[in-house]
Amino acid sequence: MYTNATLYTKEEFGMNLLQRRLLAEFSKVFTLSLAILLLFILMGQALRLRDMLLGLELGLVDTLRLFAYLTPSLLQYIMPVACMLAVFLTFLRMSSDRELIALKAGGVSLYQMLPAPLAFSGFCALVSLWITLFLVGWGAGHFRAEVLDIASSRARVVLRPGVFNQDIPNKVFFARRVDPERGILEQVLVEDKSRAELRLTILAPHGRLGVDYTRGELLFLLKNGRIYTEREDSITTLGFEEYVVRLQLNEMFESLDLGPLKPREMTWEQLVNADDSELARSDEWFFQKVLVERHSRVVFPLACILLSLIAIPVAVSLEGVRRQSGMVMGLVIFLLYYTVLSAGMNMGKYNGVNPLYCIWLPNLAFLLSGLEGIHLAAQERMPHALEWLRRFRQSRKRKRRETRDNMKDKLKDGHGGESEKGRAA
Repeated sequence: MYTNATLYTKEEFGMNLLQRRLLAEFSKVFTLSLAILLLFILMGQALRLRDMLLGLELGLVDTLRLFAYLTPSLLQYIMPVACMLAVFLTFLRMSSDRELIALKAGGVSLYQMLPAPLAFSGFCALVSLWITLFLVGWGAGHFRAEVLDIASSRARVVLRPGVFNQDIPNKVFFARRVDPERGILEQVLVEDKSRAELRLTILAPHGRLGVDYTRGELLFLLKNGRIYTEREDSITTLGFEEYVVRLQLNEMFESLDLGPLKPREMTWEQLVNADDSELARSDEWFFQKVLVERHSRVVFPLACILLSLIAIPVAVSLEGVRRQSGMVMGLVIFLLYYTVLSAGMNMGKYNGVNPLYCIWLPNLAFLLSGLEGIHLAAQERMPHALEWLRRFRQSRKRKRRETRDNMKDKLKDGHGGESEKGRAA
């Protein structure tokens, strides 16, 4: 009785030790993968926004703050990849080092190893869900507000009193007096040559700089002025009490296009509280994008669990593959999943397909594939990729050898026929 209790305690201790070791290795690979992927994507964002960063003459603190606001929306896509790579590379190393064979020989099945990857991927899914529900919209909103505030402050500095400003293509701004702190303008002239068929010249005694955070535009609010419209040989005049000149940031920086508030920039509260009937009547496409965005905020966190389930049997089938090649294979798996999911999301956005069909059905198919793969791997019936490649190469070599032998036989037969004809002659 005492011996059986001691043996059970040792087995339980061994399983707990295995789960802890797996969780520790998952955490190391996940942290490294997340840091590398995030660094590379942020570098790409810096290159894309370089015109804005240089044009606004941002300091180090402002630049880091903007990238911090961008990070949650990037983590929404990076965390499933990092989680999958953590599970995939860990099981790939164990498979290549024959640790899985040793564990199976010791009586540990693949099913007994699942609690660690499921707990880890579940934790990553919860963290990712918290990011998508609370931080994505918060970061996008603060990024928009920060860029507009910096651009507005920069515009107040650039607009010098008594100097014609032509930094913006097809527009000229002039103000006799400028108050940079309050954004107050006096004796303002704005010339708009953005349309080839006409030219607008706007004169106003008073004006003020403003910001439209919803539409992502800088505003020149002019009062009690006149608009002179020149078309070919005619000029018309129109007086106004208030007139707004809207300046989109993409006119200043081609790489930056804030525009109206997009569904991916909305908070979870805004997405949930949106009036579906009103949106469907006013803008059908925007309503479909809002509907798809609601589902995508939940789908991407669940992808942490889904991709981890797919990664385990694939890693078992790649026994003997190096870690570098395994990382490439892991990224290929994610790209395949993301391509299918993106196609479904586009069908929902632009073709009006129900998200239950175009988003959740592909995920269900991947889930069933992952569960079936784990079942086959646990029963050691999962086909080994290297063995398949080896057989494929051998078959190709065999075919080449047979083709070469057939060519030699044909050449021999041809030479034999020519010699017989010579002797007959």
